[in-house]
Amino acid sequence: MSVKASAKSHEFDYNQSMKKTVVRILLILLALILVWAVVNAFNGINDNIRSAIQPLQQTNRDLSTQVAGLLHPTPTVLPDPVTIVHEVRSLARLETIQYSVEKVITAEVNQGIFGPLFGDKLLFVAHGVVIAGLDLEKINPDDLTVKDNVLYVHLPQAEIFSATLDNQKSYVYDRETGILTHGEVNLETLARQAAEEEIRKAAIEDGILDLAQGNAETYLSRLFRALGFAEVIFGQP
Repeated sequence: MSVKASAKSHEFDYNQSMKKTVVRILLILLALILVWAVVNAFNGINDNIRSAIQPLQQTNRDLSTQVAGLLHPTPTVLPDPVTIVHEVRSLARLETIQYSVEKVITAEVNQGIFGPLFGDKLLFVAHGVVIAGLDLEKINPDDLTVKDNVLYVHLPQAEIFSATLDNQKSYVYDRETGILTHGEVNLETLARQAAEEEIRKAAIEDGILDLAQGNAETYLSRLFRALGFAEVIFGQP
């Protein structure tokens, strides 16, 4: 073979190799373009699916909210705009002590052999506040006597001004209702009324009136001394 023929052969092989390389590059580019197109198409499909599902999801959330509202409704309080004042009284009360009391009240009806069918029972945890002091309106001029530069003061007896439940802290701990009854409508109301009375009794038994009387004497003694009386005695001269 001549040198010229050999050179042509090498040139032919080189051209063939270049063509194959170019074809491979084109195939790779085409494959990349196809992958890019598929990814974009897939993303577009996902966007469309999300756009189509979003209203359904929102509807489902709204429906769940409505169902929750039906199962656990929020009470609506609508006070009457009309206010009626029945009585106005002037007070001269000296509050000298406050008690915070907790009592557990059991209220029940139709207990006994038919209790599981018609009975109703609840446990009510009552938190209450009892305030006691003196009603200074009951003091008359004759109750204040000055003798030998000593002020004698006859005070009225201490009394309970209020015994009320703290509704934020009071609650029904447990309630058992018979399977054939819807329960006594006024049972919790009766428990609350009994709780107020029991709270009052508990404070009295603990000596709230004696403490209220002592606190009143201490306070008024400082007041009278500040007014210029050297000595103050509570009682008759």
